[in-house]
Amino acid sequence: MKSSRLVSILLLLQTRGRMTAAQLAEALEVSVRTVYRDVEALSAAGVPLYGDAGHAGGYRLLDGYRTRLTGLTTDEAEALFLAGAPGPAAELGLGPVLAAAQLKVRAALPAELREHADRISGRFHLDAPGWYADADETPFLHTVADAVWNNRVLYAIYRRWREPTDVERRLEPYGLVLKAGRWYVVAGPGPRTFRVDQILELTPSASGEEFTRPDDFDLAAYWTAHQQNFHDRLYRSEAVVRLAPGTTLARAVRLNGRTEPDGWTLMSVPIESVDHALGEFLRLGTDIEVLSPPELRDRIAHTVAELTERYGNLLTGSGDRGYA
Repeated sequence: MKSSRLVSILLLLQTRGRMTAAQLAEALEVSVRTVYRDVEALSAAGVPLYGDAGHAGGYRLLDGYRTRLTGLTTDEAEALFLAGAPGPAAELGLGPVLAAAQLKVRAALPAELREHADRISGRFHLDAPGWYADADETPFLHTVADAVWNNRVLYAIYRRWREPTDVERRLEPYGLVLKAGRWYVVAGPGPRTFRVDQILELTPSASGEEFTRPDDFDLAAYWTAHQQNFHDRLYRSEAVVRLAPGTTLARAVRLNGRTEPDGWTLMSVPIESVDHALGEFLRLGTDIEVLSPPELRDRIAHTVAELTERYGNLLTGSGDRGYA
């Protein structure tokens, strides 16, 4: 809608400063001609907006002009309060700040949007960590976050999984990521990824040494690529299995299955190791048949044989050991 687009242009200029018609058109996914018409409409409505010609030209708002208009839609207001993450904010020492910010935004919303925001926050609560994982101790999280914000160099003793386990590292922390309840710091040079809970000792640079964060570094893009790379490195082997109709694997994997005449699905599944796959596949019970690798098939058969020997007597009603 045009009214929503006009608000978007106003907010873009207010937050980003000078922008060309082409930049506005790209951000709004409209034509440059449409931007010209919208800018004329804003000017006619009394918005102090002007344009400069030339290589460094573009549209901008009069210095000091601010609008109190948010342009929030109902869906946007609901999403804003649904996305609140009080747990992680508290870990970063920002719990009161988040609460104060939400209170101010709520107070500025029209009554209808405020009602929708209250409804969504009263009906949905996001709790990222898993049920059966103990909370990680991250005593250095505040220090790392401060270094991320202020581009300060850190010196750490870090525990990794391979020998030597405890190593010294100079970190240029570019950003923090919270994944499944666990904090990671992405740090240069490299960059590389470190678990914050595996930092044993952390010392800010005594001289207050700072680093220059690369202008082209995109934390979200890096993390997406890092996850894919981790997945590719983790699943170095493959198993061929048959799945019963309606059965899905617990782990999201790229599958290339085909349905057989009996309704079962034949597919290749990437696996981390035989030991790990053994536990994952046994969870599915009789809904899965492993065809290869032979070692995994033999391990499953051996495990099933042991279970049959241990519990088989229950089928005949004999062998009661007196357990309650």
